Amino acid sequence: MNDASYPTVRLKPKAEARAIRHGFPWVYADELVTDRRTQALPKGALAVLEDGERRPMGLVTVNTGSKIIARMLDRNPAARIDADWFRARLTRALALRERLFDAPFYRLVHAEADGLPGVVIDRFGDAAVIQPNAAWAEDHLDLLAQALTDVTGVRVIVKNGSGRSRGLEGLAEETVVLNGTLDGPVPVPMNGATYMADLTGGQKTGLFYDQRPNHAFAARLALNARVLDVFTHVGGFALAALAGGAQSALAVDASAPALALATEGARASGAADRFTTRQGDAFAVLEELGQEGQTFDLVICDPPAFAPAKPALEAGLRAYERIARLAAPLVAPGGYLVLCSCSHAADLSAFRNASARGIGRGGRRGQLIHTGYAGPDHPTLPQLAESGYLKALFFRLDG
Repeated sequence: MNDASYPTVRLKPKAEARAIRHGFPWVYADELVTDRRTQALPKGALAVLEDGERRPMGLVTVNTGSKIIARMLDRNPAARIDADWFRARLTRALALRERLFDAPFYRLVHAEADGLPGVVIDRFGDAAVIQPNAAWAEDHLDLLAQALTDVTGVRVIVKNGSGRSRGLEGLAEETVVLNGTLDGPVPVPMNGATYMADLTGGQKTGLFYDQRPNHAFAARLALNARVLDVFTHVGGFALAALAGGAQSALAVDASAPALALATEGARASGAADRFTTRQGDAFAVLEELGQEGQTFDLVICDPPAFAPAKPALEAGLRAYERIARLAAPLVAPGGYLVLCSCSHAADLSAFRNASARGIGRGGRRGQLIHTGYAGPDHPTLPQLAESGYLKALFFRLDG
């Protein structure tokens, strides 16, 4: 196949071609000429992108039903998207992770930043979970899965076809084991604890690797501490804190299955006697704990994305502020409050301001001692601000 084998799509004359030439990976729907020929392209089709003067810019994947109408796959417009192409991308991604980690538990592919737009792959030892969140990846899933086996040697591959991103691409939800078999949750060693990841029925891919460095920083604050971990998922900050020597940890989540996995992880970590759970709505539980007069030396709130897109930004910031207002009074004098956001639409400044307002309205003042981000297995693309989504603010509160 060569570039002549691909259809062409073209930027509008006033579209910002320079940004794309300098590494921005997306073309929005209002930037592309969408004539009948372009509209007729099937979802996920490959095409050569030309600028307004018909100069080739690279090979893109096109989905006319998405606001992100084209995603850059390869700067070479004649690139052949075959097994060798996938193996090369995965080999490059693997080299980084093997340098960073001494065990095969990490995010292997972080979408655009690893040259596979819309694709997320998390590795759990001999198993891996693929999230094909873009139409082109769905079309090439067999090639991707085979290349993943060739490069990493994993024996089990799960397709997790759920989430908001697939809906925006017009893709159906489906979670299925593509290769191998699973006997149950997979134990994952991380920060001295053992987490149990449900690869087929859990949230996202079963575990959030992005918080690994923030778990570790929290664990440094946890020695002999009474810890409250809200939105704990499968143990999150709580298990890391226990591994760091916490006196006790109370884990809160709305999901009974997630709390069951967290409890199993506490047992596997040898910390079951210091670990308790409470199921319920996080806001309600925070209010209940306040009414009970309970306090903790370390309180962590790691909610889902309250502002996943710009239309939800104001409501999301109010929710972050409310979390901070309810959590701050639960922190013992001189204790620590950790507030997290994984919202793309809420940048660091907006999230920090909302958190500070909430702490103040909770009757507390304090110091911001550390700001954390996603781990290095979640690299960011400098040209794409959306890829730097995770923020973790560590406050020390006064009396």
